Amino acid sequence: MALNIPGLVSLSVFFTLTLATGIWASWKSRKDQQNRNPTEMAMVGGRNINVFIGLFTATATWVGGAYINSTAEIVYLPSKGLLWVQAPVGFALSLVVGGFFFVNPMRSKNYVTVMDPLQEIYGNMMGTLLFIPPLLGEVFWFAAILASLGATMRVILDIGGSLAITISACTVILYTLLGGLYSVAYTDVIQMVLITLSLWICIPFALVNSATESIYYTATHQSYQDPWIGKIEKQHLGRWLDDFFYLVLGSIPWQTYFQRVLSAASTGQARLISYLSGLGCFAMAIPSVLIGAVAASTDWNQTRYGLPSPFERGESVMILPLVLQHLCPAYISITGLGAIAAAAMSSADSALLSTGSMFAHNIYRKILRKKASETEVLWAMRSSMLVFGAGAAGLAFYSSSVYDLWFLSGELVYALLFPQLCCALFAPSTNTYGSAAGFLAGLLLRLLAGEPALSIPPVIRYPACSLVSGTYSQLFPFKTFTVLLTLGTILAVSHLAKALFQNNLLPRSWDVC
Repeated sequence: MALNIPGLVSLSVFFTLTLATGIWASWKSRKDQQNRNPTEMAMVGGRNINVFIGLFTATATWVGGAYINSTAEIVYLPSKGLLWVQAPVGFALSLVVGGFFFVNPMRSKNYVTVMDPLQEIYGNMMGTLLFIPPLLGEVFWFAAILASLGATMRVILDIGGSLAITISACTVILYTLLGGLYSVAYTDVIQMVLITLSLWICIPFALVNSATESIYYTATHQSYQDPWIGKIEKQHLGRWLDDFFYLVLGSIPWQTYFQRVLSAASTGQARLISYLSGLGCFAMAIPSVLIGAVAASTDWNQTRYGLPSPFERGESVMILPLVLQHLCPAYISITGLGAIAAAAMSSADSALLSTGSMFAHNIYRKILRKKASETEVLWAMRSSMLVFGAGAAGLAFYSSSVYDLWFLSGELVYALLFPQLCCALFAPSTNTYGSAAGFLAGLLLRLLAGEPALSIPPVIRYPACSLVSGTYSQLFPFKTFTVLLTLGTILAVSHLAKALFQNNLLPRSWDVC
């Protein structure tokens, strides 16, 4: 395959447009910065983001490259299908739950990051420990997004993935460094428009391709593979529910979410942004579902791709760009590539800004340099973004392991951070002893459950744990079980410690927290 020159030119135009928008937004943020806190402008947009911009940036944060690619992949996989596509509904409900329960208590005290209530209730040192899971999650997420984009460009443009990763990372880092949340929010508008238009332009061409059978027929009938509607076996119901609760509740305790709702001009607008972006996430999954259905309905032998099929070659993860390349005209597939690049960058910049904000505000300002000036904190934020961005770009070259590490770190955020955040906001009587005990219990339970993707065998084999092809699979909803146990541990140990010290059952001199 020769280098795709038109595609390369098209992508260059997109990167230039995104960078120009980011630079313009950074100029606008400096213009609006008069008489405002500069670090707050960079981290939460001076709490002045309107509903329109907020809706676009909140939706774009979740509708990343992994979102649109994995949705198409799961629909296409013969062993999964549409019934296993949980992210659209899961993310939508997550944003609704977040808006209903979490927006008001977070905004009422003018918090800047998701770590603020944790440090306020449990102290700076415990907050530092709790900072580790989201830090790893955001960095691995950034790396996974870059790896996905690099693989896509390698398929459609026939250029080296490392070049694509480097260019993408440099573009995102540059405009995020310059303008903070303003640059991220305004580039998200451009990226969301491009994602929507590009994917919907590609859909008709893929549907009417001569190699594709009617997706209405293949939804329930065997054709080139099993029906793409899928099915949930009874023994997998626990795993399905576990993954669903993980998406709904585990998507809340992320700085990428709270950065949006904390930047809104009012609590009412913040809630509205949260609710509407949930609908936006759900709607943005429709093109990917259709592309996955088309892939499952295609006789690949009639395309330039040939046989064996993408599933048989182990290339299911690339099904969306493969459909664009082989079932759409060349000029249309280039448009689709723009959508993938836009989706990737819309999530990558959010992850980068989140890590920099939490480090500068919660670690540098509150622990390392308590008397630091606003300018010094701002430069600490920019420096940390540069370091984290470069580290994520380096990790992106090891794409297979990066995805697995991202999933594991995301589960750790669910198991460790979500119970802690709930207790800090809704059970302020809990204390550092309970927080530390809950962190240790949640960490041990999650790690001892094993991780097949990283070849970590389970020490704890929950009910219905099965051995398939030499690998143990936990069918019990152990992630949600771990969350509940962590929550119970925080509450129980907090009240126990309080009772022991208040009733003088333990000397007050032992109360180190």
